Parts: sequence; structure tokens; C-alpha cells
Amino acid sequence: MKNIKHPLYFYRRYIHDVVIAVEAIMSNKMKSFLTALGIMFGVAAVISMLAIGKGAQQEVLEQIKLVGVNNIIVTPSSQSLLSPEAGAESTDENKTSKKRYSPGLTLLDAMSIKKVIPTVDRISPVISMSYYAIKEGKSYPVVLEGVSPEYFDLLNMKLELGNRFTDAQSQKGVPVCVIGANIRKRFFNQDDPVGQYIKCGKVWLKVIGVVEQRDFTASATDEMGISSSDNRIIVPAKTLLLRFKDRAAIKPETMDNMVGGGMVIMIGGGNDNAKPEKAKEQKDQLDKIIIQVKETDQLAATANVIKRLLLRRHSDIYDFEVTVPELLLKQQQKTNEIFNIVLGAIAGISLIVGGIGIMNIMLASVWERIREIGTRQAIGASRKDIVVQFLAESTLISVFGGIIGVFLGIFLAHLIQVTADIKTIVSFFSVVVAFGVSATVGIVFGYLPAKRAASQDPVESLRQ
Repeated sequence: MKNIKHPLYFYRRYIHDVVIAVEAIMSNKMKSFLTALGIMFGVAAVISMLAIGKGAQQEVLEQIKLVGVNNIIVTPSSQSLLSPEAGAESTDENKTSKKRYSPGLTLLDAMSIKKVIPTVDRISPVISMSYYAIKEGKSYPVVLEGVSPEYFDLLNMKLELGNRFTDAQSQKGVPVCVIGANIRKRFFNQDDPVGQYIKCGKVWLKVIGVVEQRDFTASATDEMGISSSDNRIIVPAKTLLLRFKDRAAIKPETMDNMVGGGMVIMIGGGNDNAKPEKAKEQKDQLDKIIIQVKETDQLAATANVIKRLLLRRHSDIYDFEVTVPELLLKQQQKTNEIFNIVLGAIAGISLIVGGIGIMNIMLASVWERIREIGTRQAIGASRKDIVVQFLAESTLISVFGGIIGVFLGIFLAHLIQVTADIKTIVSFFSVVVAFGVSATVGIVFGYLPAKRAASQDPVESLRQ
């Protein structure tokens, strides 16, 4: 009858081989540590690089949320150029442009976009002016921003306290406002600001709400429709034009058509700077128009229609810019993903280099321990035992380097975020991948030295 060995026998035998590998590592601590250095830095590089990439992706996603879904931004342009069609009418473009007049970006533009284009869901004009807010002798520089009630939905702005102004308040030009978080801290501290008054210029504004504070990345810009509301006083657009300043000095019936019923009467509540500015100083009545499209797939087509409509209204002069922030940010996200793959590949090369280092050291170790191998084989160790011993040794060194590399990578990611002000996010997935690759490297690159050690002739080994 064939002698069948108990499974526990094999378990104990190969565990013994692993114990011998551990003893070999402990007897050469410095050598083992230096061997593991390549794996340590490789794992640390993979984790920190993936953390940078993950942080960049998160920033893009946050910017998309801040921009709002399906938004298009129209802003005045610093350069006024003729359209290609208009330019073809005359060889002297400069002469032609002087003869043409564009009213700039106005409320009528916003009204036309809303009325003509069926894919537009929401729209808000934005007028920004710098003022000093005053309360109980305290003065603080603020940005006074005139918008429509839809502005809060367009930019996903939530209120911490109170309510936004209503359509009725907006149409009547009621002196109410929603303040930012910094203004609340500056003037009201721990008090409830809702229902209290704050003076801006010579106009007293009733606070009806406080905007919830949001974190903004360095790349979030006003041109993309992202602006911090912390130092802003948000009022209805009609309130700003009636009680503070109207840069375009538009006709009463024009204002009436855009912002609601009732005659427009210029109230003398503004400050000295509330008089209309000269056209040559700043002709644009609005600083931007924010448009929300009903469906994402309508963004590009709607932006093109808006561009054509504004060209007609502006006498074929390009004195505006149409931007689709979400498409730009998604393109940026794709670029970041490619960049992350490149970063991960570069960091992965260091792991391969570390694996090659392990293989070289283990091959050298085989020749250094040739008598040990011969002695083990002479007292009954099989080739499998020798393979398991050296394979366990290389794998343990690699795993040891991987563990230290994980902690080093997390530390490096945190250090990069603190010192370079670059957002980093260490994900569980990146840690698992980096550690798994490090263990695999130890097995793959340790197999050749283990096989070389097992193939030694015991008699020749003992003669060395």
C-alpha cells in the first residue's frame, strides 16, 4: 500500500522553510533593508502620485458642482472684433469697426436669450460693483452683486439662514439682500442677521438670508462662472440698477420689459459714484449672463445659437465671450486622467526597478550561501524546500518594503498637500494596488534565484 502522508506534514514542512527564510533575513538585517529600499520608494511613489491624481480629479468634480449643471457663461470681451462675415464686406476692418456700434452686454441680451432660445431653462444677469458696507461704525469692502432669483439655483448655492429674495421683490427693486459668510462674521458675529439692516453706500439693505460657505479651488475663476460668495452682498438686479448705479443708463421702458411691470424711477439713494459711467469707460451694463440649458447634449448647440444671436444684437462685433464651463472642466478631467496614468506608469517603473534589485541581491545570495544549500539538501531537503525558502525570503523582503512604503506614501501625500498646496487624496484602492504589486514583484523576481538555488548539485555545493 502506498504511503500517503498527512496534509499536516506538508504544512509543517513548508512552514519550516518559511521560518528558515525569516531567520536568514534577521541574520542579515542591513542587507535585507537595503534590498527592500527599492520596493519602499516604489510603493511610496505609486501611492503619492495616485493621491495627486485623485486630488486633481476631485477638484474638477467640485468645480463642476460649483459651476452648476449645464450652464453657459456669457461675459464681455476686452477686445472688440468684427465677425468673419462682417469683415468680408470691407478690406479695411478697422475703418468698418469704427462705423459700427455695439451696446455691450445688456439686460436686453439676457431677455432675448430667454425669449428666443427654447432650450434655455434658467437665466440670470450678473452685475458686480465694489462698495463699502457699514454697520455701527464698522466699514468693510464688499462686492455688491445684482442677480435674479434663479441665480441661486444656477450655481447650486444653498442658504445657511433665511430665504432668498422672491420674484416680486426682484421686480419691485426692494432693498433686500442675501449676505456671504464673511460679512456675517464681520458685522453680526454670533447674532442672527436675518431681519437686520446693513448700509451699503447710502442705501440701507434688509438682510433676509445668509449664503452657506463653500470651499473654492485656486483654479475656480469668475470667468468660468465660479465666484466665492463669502464677501458678497447679493441683491436683486433691479434693486442695484435703481438704487445704486446703472452703467448703461438704459431707458425706463427697456428696464420695465426685462425685470417686471411698473415704471422705473431713479431713486436718489445711491452714493456719488452711482451716476452712470461714460460709455468709453465701461459700456457693458452686465458683467456676465449665466444661462442654464435643459439637457447636457444641448450645451454646444445652444452656445452656438447664443453666439449668433448676440452677434446680430451687437452689430456683428465680437465684444463678448461664450463659455461652456462644464465641457471645459470635463475636458480637463480627461486630461487629468491621462496625466494620472502617466504618473502611475512612471511610479510603477520604480517598483520594477526595485524588483530587479531584489532579483540581483537574491542571485548573489545564492552563490554566497551555496554551502548552506548543499547542507540542507544533504540532510533531506528537497528542491521544493529550497524553492520555498528563497521564494519566501524574497517575498517577505518585498512585503516588508511594501508596508513601509505604504506609510511613506501616505506621509508624502500629506507633505505635498501641506507644502505645495496641492490637493491629494489617498484612496484605499491605491494602497491595495501598490501593496499587491509589491508582493507580486517579490514573487516574480524571486522565482529565478529560488529556482537557481534549487538546481544546485548537493555534492558540488558542499565542495565550495
